[in-house]
Amino acid sequence: MNASRIALVTGANQGLGRALVEGLAARMNPDDLVLLTGRSHQRVHDAAREVAALPGTRARVEGRVLDVTDTDALSSLAEDLWARHGGVDVVISNAVARLLPEESQAERADEFIDVSNTATHAILRSIGPMLRPGGRLLVVASSLGTLGHLDPRLHHLFDGASLEQVEYAVESWRSAIHNRTAQEAGWPIWLNVPSKVAQVAAVRALAAERRERDLATGTLIASVCPGMVDTATSRPWFSDYSQAQSPAQAAEAVLDLVFADHVDPALYGELVRFGKALPWHDGTPPVEQDRMLTP
Repeated sequence: MNASRIALVTGANQGLGRALVEGLAARMNPDDLVLLTGRSHQRVHDAAREVAALPGTRARVEGRVLDVTDTDALSSLAEDLWARHGGVDVVISNAVARLLPEESQAERADEFIDVSNTATHAILRSIGPMLRPGGRLLVVASSLGTLGHLDPRLHHLFDGASLEQVEYAVESWRSAIHNRTAQEAGWPIWLNVPSKVAQVAAVRALAAERRERDLATGTLIASVCPGMVDTATSRPWFSDYSQAQSPAQAAEAVLDLVFADHVDPALYGELVRFGKALPWHDGTPPVEQDRMLTP
């Protein structure tokens, strides 16, 4: 990467987000800046200080308090990135609301949707336009984000949808949860499935608008599946962690996309896992009784 690049990672206090910041800071140049964001001032400050002090760190690391559910705060951040730096080169959206198996999915729906979906939409709208030519905008999702994991009755809401249509579908889903009509409409109980499909659909929508221009300038917009990762968020959902990656291991494939010399058109706008695009229409609706995370 060239000098004076700016990278932004949301949900970066711990786990995969922290590992992504560490990897960026180690592989970028001394004049570059990595912004580590999170909601807690103390955690953000501590994490930024610790990453900056690591032996392998080369780039500058700064902490910034950011609640991704605050759309005004995201807009202010975009304005600041433009005013101070003239844009941003790397954006990795990684924020997620932690949910435990014993908790009611419906009761946690608003927070989960706000963090995973409303925030993703706001990042695409506010910070996407700040992405410089040759930049990378990646949204961390999962393999559950392929369309086939939803009931076929819902496919039309996301297949070929614009960003506005994805936003409308997400709010319709939220309303159905509150009205207790979600299941009869085909929405699964488990929030993670429609949430991830909507994340991927939102990325696909923005990418469809920008594809020709971005490919001409070597710019990549995509969603990414890091695979099974051993973190505090995912651990309660698994009984077997023998195949799980550490956050640092999971970050490598994502960072390879960031630092690739060329953008593969086959990956642009797609859900990418370990360097390969997952077919958008693949997947089968999950069995609710299992409710296990799929990497």
